[in-house]
Amino acid sequence: MTDELLIPHPFSREAKTTLEAELSSLEGVSVVVAETPAETRAGFETATVAMTPRLPAEWRERAERLEWAQATSAGYDHYDLEALEAAGIVLTNAAGVHAQPIAEQVLGAMLSFERELFTARDQQGDGLWLRTEGGELARKTVGIVGLGAIGGRTAELAAAVGSTVIGTKRDPSSAPAAVETVYPPEELDEVLRRAEYLVLACPLTDETRGLIDGAALETMPSDAVLVNVARGGVVEEAALVEGLQQGRIAGAALDVFEEEPLPQESPLWDLPNVLVTPHMAGSTPQYYERVAEIFRENYERFRAGDLEGMRNRIV
Repeated sequence: MTDELLIPHPFSREAKTTLEAELSSLEGVSVVVAETPAETRAGFETATVAMTPRLPAEWRERAERLEWAQATSAGYDHYDLEALEAAGIVLTNAAGVHAQPIAEQVLGAMLSFERELFTARDQQGDGLWLRTEGGELARKTVGIVGLGAIGGRTAELAAAVGSTVIGTKRDPSSAPAAVETVYPPEELDEVLRRAEYLVLACPLTDETRGLIDGAALETMPSDAVLVNVARGGVVEEAALVEGLQQGRIAGAALDVFEEEPLPQESPLWDLPNVLVTPHMAGSTPQYYERVAEIFRENYERFRAGDLEGMRNRIV
């Protein structure tokens, strides 16, 4: 039996080339690369598996033969899980593929705040030679909300420079060894009180939406910095803006936002204690090679009928 693997049109040319090269050698797989929206729609009519950044209703409703969709992101809040389950379509995500680049970006953001590199960069533009008193990340407590692949790798890097790492995880017994103290989600306030850098690395769910609200910001130390590489919806943005403006927390490094692209009228653009990056923390030249690796591993289990054993299965 040959499976038709569809790679829809929204991917970049470089991504399509990489995925096609990585997956064409799979035994039993015929790779179809769509170049236009029309080719994507037609492709879903015959595809049995798909490597896709999204699966809107207009594609899903055509996908009568589709058995499995491999998402190319870790987040899956934009997939209709009930519809997929009703249609009998397995969904797996790309959790873990972003761990190294995102962890490096988090470390870079924390070091930039701690060593006051933003101040130095601003002074450089003005030709000013003014020394600042940088701190040491090794003397700080880093709290991580969500100790999965991304949070776990972040914990390892933070611990490597000497930080004390704490965090939350549903199953504390599976937390990385780099984490000194692990709290269940219901004890988040303890992490908020202790963390001088608070890293959000959790998925967006009903439980985490608006998790960091005004009350949470009030619980954090006034010299704390928030780093969000999760989803914008995990933070109540208006409360965060107010907290930053009023000095309730010292700063924020934000890669994700409630609305993306971040609207030009957002106050976040102009706050001097905020680092804005355009949802790029997971970017890496190795991204689609790593996604293909997950797909190959999952395809073997999929064809063996081991659906429960598929890596990162969501539905």
